[in-house]
Amino acid sequence: MIIKKSRFITHLARVDTVLKAENFIQQIKKQEASATHNCSAYLIGERNQYQHANDNGEPSGTAGVPMLQTLQQMQVQNVVAVVTRYFGGIKLGSGGLIRAYRNSVSQAINAVGRVRGIPKQELIITINYKQLDILQYWLQQEQLPLQNIAYTEHITVNTLVSPNQVSTVKTTLNNLFHAQLPIKLGTTTFQEVPLADD
Repeated sequence: MIIKKSRFITHLARVDTVLKAENFIQQIKKQEASATHNCSAYLIGERNQYQHANDNGEPSGTAGVPMLQTLQQMQVQNVVAVVTRYFGGIKLGSGGLIRAYRNSVSQAINAVGRVRGIPKQELIITINYKQLDILQYWLQQEQLPLQNIAYTEHITVNTLVSPNQVSTVKTTLNNLFHAQLPIKLGTTTFQEVPLADD
């Protein structure tokens, strides 16, 4: 984005720790070392308990805080934003800077889109070779993803379910195969679902 010959470049990253956010900020500062300013803001945590805003030499409150407010207003989390400014020789004033940094962040987020992370629990199911077709058919009917199949003495199948489905899926599979299947819990992940623009 160019405003009165000043160039604003927004860098966004998903992060889940303050350390990762700080490392990203430092990486951009090195990458854009010749820039006039590299202002930053982040929101991290399930309830955005870790917040940061830095004006990086711009007048106090004209860059980092407006960036942070934009992240909050757009209801994002676990995101770090760095806006790089190459000064074009014309001063924008406090109001102009605030608008420029806000718009830089909001335009970048709108360009990449927002997603919601839906928690998913990995199930690791061990079956024999005769049971594979039945399991694959059942997973397809239930619209559960077949993540991985490992063929050894037995077959190990990985799928993802909502955490509140775990006991129901275990019971259903044990009933389907008339046996106590070895079903282990794997990792908990987040499936990204695009959010519609408001």
